[in-house]
Amino acid sequence: MDLGIAGRKAIVCASSRGLGKGCARALAEAGCDVVVNGRNEAVLAATAKEIADATGRSVIPVVADVSTRAGQDALLAACPEPDILVNNNGGPPPKGFREIGREAMLEGVVQNMVTPIELIQRVIDGMIARRFGRIVNITSASVRTPITGLDLSSGARAGLTAFLAGVAREVAGANVTINAILPGMFDTDRLSSGTRKMAEMQGIDIETAKRERLRSVPAGRFGQPDEFGKLCAFLASAHAGYITGQNVLIDGGAFRSAF
Repeated sequence: MDLGIAGRKAIVCASSRGLGKGCARALAEAGCDVVVNGRNEAVLAATAKEIADATGRSVIPVVADVSTRAGQDALLAACPEPDILVNNNGGPPPKGFREIGREAMLEGVVQNMVTPIELIQRVIDGMIARRFGRIVNITSASVRTPITGLDLSSGARAGLTAFLAGVAREVAGANVTINAILPGMFDTDRLSSGTRKMAEMQGIDIETAKRERLRSVPAGRFGQPDEFGKLCAFLASAHAGYITGQNVLIDGGAFRSAF
């Protein structure tokens, strides 16, 4: 399917690896010029080259911490008028809620709620003026269902979801959409580190923890970043203008609900 976004410009935050990288690649495959972002210069450069070589599109790497004003400035200097913004950022590591102090709480909220809102504030008026904009926020399945140890991450991402629910309706008439993708368990570095931490918290070995997590997925496997990226690209496409304010769960059936 031609997604109708060839030539569009996209910023994908935290995209040197994992789900962000899957989104950046899918958007480039759809014909977008993409700004990719990460904090490890070598990893980010390799990702940019890989995507550019595979797609023939312009892929600009920006080494930056998106939770800082300087990092956001760097992204927007590389792409002043993005048509597509994919918000992504690492969440707090798993931790028992009794162990989370005020500073950690504030940092979690800044990383996973305040930062994407700040970026949206800076790009949305340009999208409205150009009558096209697609904003996709990568949140988590934990917004819908609790996951042990991810209380801070879940709370911050749920706050982002609630904050943007009204904004999405406010800008929909200008052909600007705001949606979220809620990933379940995907085969990424974060899944590996999270499984390791949860194994420590539960006093079990890593392989046992991995099997227990996999047992909860009806699809019988972990997701792949490339298939996550394809969903992101569709939500960013010209065909998705009537989808806004939605939270799309992609978890292999792990969340058990009829509605």
